[in-house]
Amino acid sequence: MQLKSWKLVLATVAISFMLALAEVPATDRFTTAAISLSAGVAALSLMAASALLGARWGFVETCFGGLDRVYQAHKWLGIWALVFATVHFLFKAGIKEWEVASIITLAPDITRLARQLSYVALMFIVMLALNRNIPYNVWRWWHKLSGPLFLIVIVHWLSFKTPIALSSPAGLWLAFVSILGVMAASYKLLLYRFISSHAEYELTGIEPGAGAAHMQFTPVGKVVDFEPGQFGFLRMKVDGLREPHPFTIASAKSADGRVDFLIRSLGDYTGRLIANTQIGMHADIYAPYGRFNRSRAAKREVWIGGGVGISPFVAWLKDEANHFDRVTLFYFYTPGRDFPAVELMREMAEQRGAELVPVPDGPESPVFRQRLAEIVSEARPEEVEVSFCGPKGLLGKVQGQMRENGIPESNLRHEYFEFR
Repeated sequence: MQLKSWKLVLATVAISFMLALAEVPATDRFTTAAISLSAGVAALSLMAASALLGARWGFVETCFGGLDRVYQAHKWLGIWALVFATVHFLFKAGIKEWEVASIITLAPDITRLARQLSYVALMFIVMLALNRNIPYNVWRWWHKLSGPLFLIVIVHWLSFKTPIALSSPAGLWLAFVSILGVMAASYKLLLYRFISSHAEYELTGIEPGAGAAHMQFTPVGKVVDFEPGQFGFLRMKVDGLREPHPFTIASAKSADGRVDFLIRSLGDYTGRLIANTQIGMHADIYAPYGRFNRSRAAKREVWIGGGVGISPFVAWLKDEANHFDRVTLFYFYTPGRDFPAVELMREMAEQRGAELVPVPDGPESPVFRQRLAEIVSEARPEEVEVSFCGPKGLLGKVQGQMRENGIPESNLRHEYFEFR
Protein backbone atom coordinates (compact mmCIF):
# COMPACT_ATOMS: atom_id res chain seq x y z
CA MET A 1 0.00 0.00 0.00
CA GLN A 2 1.35 3.42 -1.00
CA LEU A 3 1.52 6.27 1.48
CA LYS A 4 -0.74 9.20 0.54
CA SER A 5 -0.02 12.89 1.10
CA TRP A 6 -3.12 13.45 3.24
CA LYS A 7 -2.30 10.47 5.43
CA LEU A 8 1.18 11.80 6.20
CA VAL A 9 -0.16 15.30 6.91
CA LEU A 10 -2.96 13.97 9.11
CA ALA A 11 -0.69 11.62 11.06
CA THR A 12 1.94 14.32 11.64
CA VAL A 13 -0.64 16.86 12.81
CA ALA A 14 -2.45 14.34 15.02
CA ILE A 15 0.74 13.23 16.78
CA SER A 16 1.87 16.85 17.23
CA PHE A 17 -1.45 17.99 18.74
CA MET A 18 -1.78 14.93 20.98
CA LEU A 19 1.71 15.31 22.44
CA ALA A 20 1.53 19.10 22.78
CA LEU A 21 -1.88 19.12 24.48
CA ALA A 22 -0.65 16.52 26.97
CA GLU A 23 1.82 19.13 28.28
CA VAL A 24 -0.83 21.69 29.28
CA PRO A 25 -3.45 21.48 32.06
CA ALA A 26 -6.58 19.61 31.02
CA THR A 27 -8.73 22.65 31.71
CA ASP A 28 -6.76 24.72 29.18
CA ARG A 29 -6.67 22.28 26.27
CA PHE A 30 -9.43 24.02 24.30
CA THR A 31 -8.05 27.54 24.70
CA THR A 32 -6.47 29.51 21.88
CA ALA A 33 -3.18 29.33 23.77
CA ALA A 34 -3.16 25.52 23.71
CA ILE A 35 -4.24 25.43 20.08
CA SER A 36 -1.52 27.92 19.17
CA LEU A 37 1.09 25.84 20.99
CA SER A 38 -0.04 22.65 19.26
CA ALA A 39 -0.14 24.38 15.89
CA GLY A 40 3.46 25.49 16.37
CA VAL A 41 4.53 21.92 17.10
CA ALA A 42 2.63 20.72 14.04
CA ALA A 43 4.19 23.39 11.79
CA LEU A 44 7.74 22.47 12.81
CA SER A 45 6.98 18.75 12.40
CA LEU A 46 5.51 19.27 8.94
CA MET A 47 8.55 21.30 7.89
CA ALA A 48 10.82 18.50 9.09
CA ALA A 49 8.80 15.93 7.16
CA SER A 50 9.00 18.13 4.08
CA ALA A 51 12.79 18.27 4.39
CA LEU A 52 12.87 14.48 4.70
CA LEU A 53 10.90 14.06 1.48
CA GLY A 54 13.07 16.60 -0.33
CA ALA A 55 16.21 14.50 0.21
CA ARG A 56 15.17 12.00 -2.53
CA TRP A 57 16.05 8.99 -0.38
CA GLY A 58 15.10 5.71 -2.02
CA PHE A 59 13.11 4.29 0.88
CA VAL A 60 10.91 7.40 0.93
CA GLU A 61 10.20 7.04 -2.79
CA THR A 62 9.30 3.40 -2.23
CA CYS A 63 6.81 4.35 0.48
CA PHE A 64 5.00 6.78 -1.83
CA GLY A 65 5.28 4.73 -5.02
CA GLY A 66 7.37 7.20 -7.00
CA LEU A 67 9.28 10.46 -6.72
CA ASP A 68 6.42 12.31 -8.41
CA ARG A 69 4.18 11.38 -5.45
CA VAL A 70 6.94 12.38 -3.04
CA TYR A 71 7.08 15.86 -4.57
CA GLN A 72 3.29 16.20 -4.38
CA ALA A 73 3.44 15.33 -0.67
CA HIS A 74 6.41 17.67 -0.22
CA LYS A 75 4.33 20.54 -1.59
CA TRP A 76 1.31 19.83 0.61
CA LEU A 77 3.44 19.47 3.72
CA GLY A 78 4.77 22.97 3.12
CA ILE A 79 1.30 24.41 2.53
CA TRP A 80 -0.13 22.90 5.72
CA ALA A 81 2.97 23.91 7.67
CA LEU A 82 2.25 27.51 6.68
CA VAL A 83 -1.41 27.14 7.72
CA PHE A 84 -0.51 25.91 11.21
CA ALA A 85 2.35 28.39 11.53
CA THR A 86 -0.16 31.17 10.80
CA VAL A 87 -2.41 29.94 13.63
CA HIS A 88 0.61 29.78 15.92
CA PHE A 89 1.69 33.28 14.92
CA LEU A 90 -1.74 34.86 15.40
CA PHE A 91 -2.41 33.63 18.94
CA LYS A 92 -0.20 33.70 22.00
CA ALA A 93 1.05 30.18 22.76
CA GLY A 94 0.88 30.44 26.52
CA ILE A 95 -1.08 31.38 29.63
CA LYS A 96 0.37 33.16 32.64
CA GLU A 97 -0.44 30.23 34.96
CA TRP A 98 1.55 27.73 32.92
CA GLU A 99 5.00 26.66 34.04
CA VAL A 100 7.20 27.61 31.12
CA ALA A 101 10.91 27.66 30.35
CA SER A 102 13.16 27.86 27.31
CA ILE A 103 15.59 25.11 26.38
CA ILE A 104 18.31 27.60 25.46
CA THR A 105 18.56 31.17 26.68
CA LEU A 106 19.01 33.98 24.20
CA ALA A 107 18.62 37.72 24.46
CA PRO A 108 14.93 38.75 24.36
CA ASP A 109 15.40 40.67 21.11
CA ILE A 110 17.01 37.67 19.41
CA THR A 111 14.27 35.36 20.69
CA ARG A 112 11.59 37.63 19.32
CA LEU A 113 13.45 38.03 16.02
CA ALA A 114 13.77 34.25 15.65
CA ARG A 115 9.99 33.90 16.10
CA GLN A 116 9.23 36.48 13.44
CA LEU A 117 11.89 35.26 11.03
CA SER A 118 10.73 31.65 11.34
CA TYR A 119 7.25 32.59 10.12
CA VAL A 120 8.53 34.84 7.35
CA ALA A 121 10.98 32.15 6.27
CA LEU A 122 8.27 29.51 6.02
CA MET A 123 5.93 31.84 4.14
CA PHE A 124 8.75 32.71 1.74
CA ILE A 125 9.56 29.05 1.05
CA VAL A 126 5.95 28.06 0.37
CA MET A 127 5.17 31.07 -1.80
CA LEU A 128 8.37 30.45 -3.75
CA ALA A 129 7.48 26.80 -4.30
CA LEU A 130 4.00 27.65 -5.60
CA ASN A 131 5.06 30.48 -7.93
CA ARG A 132 5.54 28.95 -11.37
CA ASN A 133 6.45 32.29 -12.97
CA ILE A 134 9.91 32.33 -11.41
CA PRO A 135 12.63 31.12 -13.83
CA TYR A 136 13.80 27.63 -12.93
CA ASN A 137 17.43 28.57 -12.29
CA VAL A 138 16.36 31.36 -9.90
CA TRP A 139 13.76 29.16 -8.21
CA ARG A 140 16.25 26.35 -7.67
CA TRP A 141 18.87 28.50 -5.93
CA TRP A 142 16.33 30.25 -3.72
CA HIS A 143 14.78 26.90 -2.79
CA LYS A 144 18.16 25.73 -1.53
CA LEU A 145 17.67 28.16 1.36
CA SER A 146 14.85 26.04 2.77
CA GLY A 147 17.34 23.96 4.77
CA PRO A 148 19.13 26.88 6.46
CA LEU A 149 15.79 28.62 7.05
CA PHE A 150 14.55 25.50 8.83
CA LEU A 151 17.33 26.06 11.37
CA ILE A 152 15.75 29.41 12.27
CA VAL A 153 12.50 27.61 13.10
CA ILE A 154 14.41 25.23 15.37
CA VAL A 155 16.10 28.17 17.11
CA HIS A 156 12.65 29.66 17.70
CA TRP A 157 11.47 26.44 19.34
CA LEU A 158 14.55 26.11 21.53
CA SER A 159 14.62 29.74 22.68
CA PHE A 160 10.91 30.37 23.24
CA LYS A 161 9.41 29.79 26.70
CA THR A 162 6.88 26.95 26.54
CA PRO A 163 5.50 24.25 28.86
CA ILE A 164 7.20 21.62 26.68
CA ALA A 165 10.37 20.34 28.33
CA LEU A 166 13.01 18.69 26.16
CA SER A 167 12.68 15.44 28.15
CA SER A 168 8.89 15.29 27.72
CA PRO A 169 7.24 13.19 24.99
CA ALA A 170 6.46 16.35 23.00
CA GLY A 171 10.03 17.61 23.48
CA LEU A 172 11.51 14.30 22.36
CA TRP A 173 9.19 14.32 19.35
CA LEU A 174 10.35 17.80 18.36
CA ALA A 175 13.98 16.82 18.87
CA PHE A 176 13.52 13.69 16.76
CA VAL A 177 11.83 15.40 13.81
CA SER A 178 14.25 18.35 13.99
CA ILE A 179 17.30 16.09 13.82
CA LEU A 180 15.74 14.07 11.00
CA GLY A 181 14.88 17.24 9.08
CA VAL A 182 18.35 18.74 9.52
CA MET A 183 20.00 15.49 8.44
CA ALA A 184 17.84 15.30 5.31
CA ALA A 185 18.34 18.97 4.41
CA SER A 186 22.10 18.71 4.97
CA TYR A 187 22.31 15.61 2.79
CA LYS A 188 20.39 17.23 -0.06
CA LEU A 189 22.32 20.50 0.16
CA LEU A 190 25.85 19.18 0.74
CA LEU A 191 26.13 15.46 -0.07
CA TYR A 192 23.52 14.51 -2.67
CA ARG A 193 25.61 15.65 -5.63
CA PHE A 194 28.49 13.41 -4.60
CA ILE A 195 27.07 10.21 -3.11
CA SER A 196 23.68 9.72 -4.79
CA SER A 197 23.36 7.27 -7.66
CA HIS A 198 24.70 8.98 -10.78
CA ALA A 199 27.15 8.59 -13.63
CA GLU A 200 28.95 10.74 -16.18
CA TYR A 201 27.75 10.63 -19.79
CA GLU A 202 28.76 12.18 -23.11
CA LEU A 203 26.24 13.61 -25.57
CA THR A 204 26.78 11.55 -28.72
CA GLY A 205 23.65 12.25 -30.75
CA ILE A 206 21.05 14.99 -31.23
CA GLU A 207 17.95 14.67 -33.41
CA PRO A 208 16.19 18.05 -33.59
CA GLY A 209 12.43 18.49 -33.91
CA ALA A 210 9.82 21.24 -33.74
CA GLY A 211 10.78 22.89 -30.46
CA ALA A 212 12.16 19.58 -29.24
CA ALA A 213 15.17 17.29 -29.42
CA HIS A 214 16.02 13.62 -29.05
CA MET A 215 19.33 13.45 -27.18
CA GLN A 216 21.48 10.35 -26.91
CA PHE A 217 24.02 9.99 -24.10
CA THR A 218 26.77 7.38 -23.91
CA PRO A 219 28.42 6.50 -20.57
CA VAL A 220 31.97 7.67 -19.96
CA GLY A 221 32.57 5.06 -17.28
CA LYS A 222 29.93 3.41 -15.12
CA VAL A 223 26.29 3.37 -16.16
CA VAL A 224 23.07 4.17 -14.33
CA ASP A 225 20.77 1.23 -13.79
CA PHE A 226 17.14 1.83 -14.68
CA GLU A 227 13.92 0.21 -15.83
CA PRO A 228 12.01 1.46 -18.89
CA GLY A 229 9.62 4.19 -17.76
CA GLN A 230 11.83 5.63 -15.03
CA PHE A 231 13.40 9.07 -15.19
CA GLY A 232 16.63 10.79 -14.24
CA PHE A 233 17.91 14.27 -13.42
CA LEU A 234 20.09 15.57 -16.23
CA ARG A 235 22.85 17.99 -15.22
CA MET A 236 24.94 19.29 -18.12
CA LYS A 237 28.53 20.16 -17.29
CA VAL A 238 28.30 23.46 -19.13
CA ASP A 239 27.90 26.95 -17.70
CA GLY A 240 24.30 28.07 -17.91
CA LEU A 241 22.96 24.50 -18.12
CA ARG A 242 24.16 23.05 -14.84
CA GLU A 243 20.77 22.99 -13.09
CA PRO A 244 19.65 19.34 -12.73
CA HIS A 245 16.30 18.85 -14.44
CA PRO A 246 14.07 15.73 -14.52
CA PHE A 247 13.41 13.94 -17.82
CA THR A 248 11.90 10.55 -18.54
CA ILE A 249 14.40 8.09 -20.00
CA ALA A 250 13.20 7.27 -23.52
CA SER A 251 15.32 4.17 -24.03
CA ALA A 252 15.47 0.62 -22.79
CA LYS A 253 18.46 -1.08 -21.23
CA SER A 254 21.21 -1.77 -23.76
CA ALA A 255 24.63 -3.36 -23.80
CA ASP A 256 26.36 -0.02 -24.29
CA GLY A 257 24.46 1.66 -21.43
CA ARG A 258 23.07 4.42 -23.63
CA VAL A 259 20.45 6.78 -22.21
CA ASP A 260 18.04 8.74 -24.43
CA PHE A 261 15.90 11.74 -23.53
CA LEU A 262 13.04 13.32 -25.48
CA ILE A 263 13.14 17.00 -24.48
CA ARG A 264 10.60 19.61 -25.49
CA SER A 265 11.02 23.35 -25.00
CA LEU A 266 8.44 24.03 -22.27
CA GLY A 267 10.26 26.69 -20.25
CA ASP A 268 13.36 28.80 -19.87
CA TYR A 269 15.71 25.95 -19.01
CA THR A 270 14.53 23.43 -21.61
CA GLY A 271 14.64 26.14 -24.26
CA ARG A 272 18.29 26.90 -23.45
CA LEU A 273 19.10 23.22 -23.26
CA ILE A 274 17.78 22.47 -26.75
CA ALA A 275 19.36 25.59 -28.24
CA ASN A 276 22.83 25.29 -26.72
CA THR A 277 23.73 21.61 -26.37
CA GLN A 278 26.32 20.22 -28.76
CA ILE A 279 27.80 16.82 -29.52
CA GLY A 280 30.68 16.03 -27.18
CA MET A 281 29.33 17.84 -24.13
CA HIS A 282 29.39 15.92 -20.86
CA ALA A 283 26.66 15.56 -18.29
CA ASP A 284 25.87 13.84 -15.02
CA ILE A 285 22.70 11.75 -14.94
CA TYR A 286 21.20 11.13 -11.49
CA ALA A 287 18.99 8.06 -11.77
CA PRO A 288 16.89 6.01 -11.50
CA TYR A 289 13.74 7.59 -10.07
CA GLY A 290 10.05 6.86 -10.50
CA ARG A 291 7.95 3.72 -10.31
CA PHE A 292 6.13 4.03 -13.65
CA ASN A 293 6.77 0.50 -14.90
CA ARG A 294 4.75 -1.59 -17.31
CA SER A 295 2.10 -3.85 -15.82
CA ARG A 296 3.26 -7.33 -16.78
CA ALA A 297 0.14 -9.11 -15.49
CA ALA A 298 -2.46 -7.04 -17.39
CA LYS A 299 -4.72 -8.93 -19.82
CA ARG A 300 -5.41 -5.79 -21.90
CA GLU A 301 -3.17 -2.71 -21.86
CA VAL A 302 -4.06 0.82 -22.88
CA TRP A 303 -1.17 3.27 -23.00
CA ILE A 304 -1.94 6.99 -23.27
CA GLY A 305 0.83 9.51 -23.92
CA GLY A 306 0.29 13.24 -24.32
CA GLY A 307 3.02 15.42 -25.87
CA VAL A 308 6.38 14.76 -24.27
CA GLY A 309 4.52 12.29 -22.03
CA ILE A 310 5.04 9.78 -24.83
CA SER A 311 8.60 9.25 -23.54
CA PRO A 312 8.01 6.30 -21.16
CA PHE A 313 6.00 4.47 -23.83
CA VAL A 314 8.83 4.91 -26.32
CA ALA A 315 11.05 3.21 -23.72
CA TRP A 316 8.50 0.44 -23.21
CA LEU A 317 8.33 -0.22 -26.96
CA LYS A 318 12.12 -0.47 -27.07
CA ASP A 319 12.19 -2.95 -24.18
CA GLU A 320 12.85 -6.62 -24.91
CA ALA A 321 9.51 -7.60 -23.40
CA ASN A 322 6.60 -9.52 -24.93
CA HIS A 323 2.79 -9.52 -25.14
CA PHE A 324 2.71 -6.33 -27.22
CA ASP A 325 -0.28 -7.78 -29.05
CA ARG A 326 -2.45 -6.80 -26.07
CA VAL A 327 -1.27 -3.14 -26.21
CA THR A 328 -3.06 -0.13 -27.71
CA LEU A 329 -1.09 3.13 -27.58
CA PHE A 330 -3.03 6.39 -27.90
CA TYR A 331 -0.62 9.15 -28.98
CA PHE A 332 -2.03 12.64 -28.28
CA TYR A 333 -0.13 15.34 -30.14
CA THR A 334 -0.49 18.76 -31.74
CA PRO A 335 -0.32 18.61 -35.55
CA GLY A 336 3.03 19.90 -36.73
CA ARG A 337 4.56 19.37 -33.29
CA ASP A 338 4.51 15.58 -33.09
CA PHE A 339 7.83 14.46 -31.69
CA PRO A 340 8.62 11.67 -32.20
CA ALA A 341 6.82 11.81 -35.54
CA VAL A 342 3.64 9.77 -35.87
CA GLU A 343 5.24 7.76 -38.70
CA LEU A 344 8.15 6.77 -36.47
CA MET A 345 5.84 5.80 -33.62
CA ARG A 346 3.73 3.74 -36.02
CA GLU A 347 6.83 1.93 -37.26
CA MET A 348 7.97 1.18 -33.70
CA ALA A 349 4.52 -0.12 -32.76
CA GLU A 350 4.28 -2.33 -35.86
CA GLN A 351 7.70 -3.84 -35.14
CA ARG A 352 6.43 -4.88 -31.72
CA GLY A 353 2.98 -5.94 -32.83
CA ALA A 354 1.27 -3.19 -30.81
CA GLU A 355 -1.57 -0.97 -32.02
CA LEU A 356 -0.96 2.77 -32.41
CA VAL A 357 -3.89 5.20 -32.45
CA PRO A 358 -2.77 8.78 -33.27
CA VAL A 359 -5.01 11.43 -31.69
CA PRO A 360 -4.30 14.91 -33.13
CA ASP A 361 -7.61 16.50 -32.09
CA GLY A 362 -7.61 16.25 -28.29
CA PRO A 363 -9.37 14.10 -25.68
CA GLU A 364 -12.84 14.75 -27.14
CA SER A 365 -11.71 13.07 -30.35
CA PRO A 366 -14.25 10.53 -31.68
CA VAL A 367 -11.32 8.29 -32.61
CA PHE A 368 -10.18 8.10 -28.98
CA ARG A 369 -13.65 7.67 -27.52
CA GLN A 370 -14.76 5.05 -30.03
CA ARG A 371 -11.59 2.95 -29.92
CA LEU A 372 -11.51 2.94 -26.12
CA ALA A 373 -15.16 1.83 -26.06
CA GLU A 374 -14.34 -0.95 -28.55
CA ILE A 375 -11.45 -2.16 -26.40
CA VAL A 376 -13.73 -2.35 -23.36
CA SER A 377 -16.36 -4.25 -25.35
CA GLU A 378 -13.73 -6.74 -26.52
CA ALA A 379 -12.55 -7.34 -22.96
CA ARG A 380 -14.21 -6.91 -19.60
CA PRO A 381 -13.74 -3.40 -18.14
CA GLU A 382 -11.94 -4.75 -15.08
CA GLU A 383 -9.36 -6.41 -17.36
CA VAL A 384 -8.32 -3.15 -19.05
CA GLU A 385 -5.24 -1.57 -17.46
CA VAL A 386 -4.65 2.09 -18.37
CA SER A 387 -1.16 3.64 -18.17
CA PHE A 388 -1.08 7.41 -18.61
CA CYS A 389 1.62 10.06 -18.89
CA GLY A 390 0.75 13.59 -19.94
CA PRO A 391 -0.67 16.96 -18.87
CA LYS A 392 -3.05 17.21 -15.91
CA GLY A 393 -5.93 18.43 -18.06
CA LEU A 394 -5.68 15.39 -20.32
CA LEU A 395 -5.57 13.11 -17.29
CA GLY A 396 -8.93 14.41 -16.10
CA LYS A 397 -10.49 13.71 -19.51
CA VAL A 398 -9.05 10.19 -19.55
CA GLN A 399 -10.49 9.50 -16.10
CA GLY A 400 -13.87 10.68 -17.36
CA GLN A 401 -13.74 8.27 -20.29
CA MET A 402 -12.74 5.46 -17.96
CA ARG A 403 -15.82 6.10 -15.82
CA GLU A 404 -18.07 6.18 -18.88
CA ASN A 405 -16.75 2.80 -19.98
CA GLY A 406 -16.81 1.22 -16.53
CA ILE A 407 -13.04 0.86 -16.15
CA PRO A 408 -12.23 0.88 -12.40
CA GLU A 409 -10.25 3.88 -11.15
CA SER A 410 -7.81 1.43 -9.55
CA ASN A 411 -6.85 0.24 -13.06
CA LEU A 412 -5.25 3.62 -13.85
CA ARG A 413 -1.51 4.06 -13.40
CA HIS A 414 0.04 7.46 -14.01
CA GLU A 415 2.80 9.85 -13.10
CA TYR A 416 2.31 13.47 -12.11
CA PHE A 417 3.62 15.59 -14.95
CA GLU A 418 4.78 18.62 -12.96
CA PHE A 419 7.47 18.83 -10.27
CA ARG A 420 7.03 22.47 -9.33
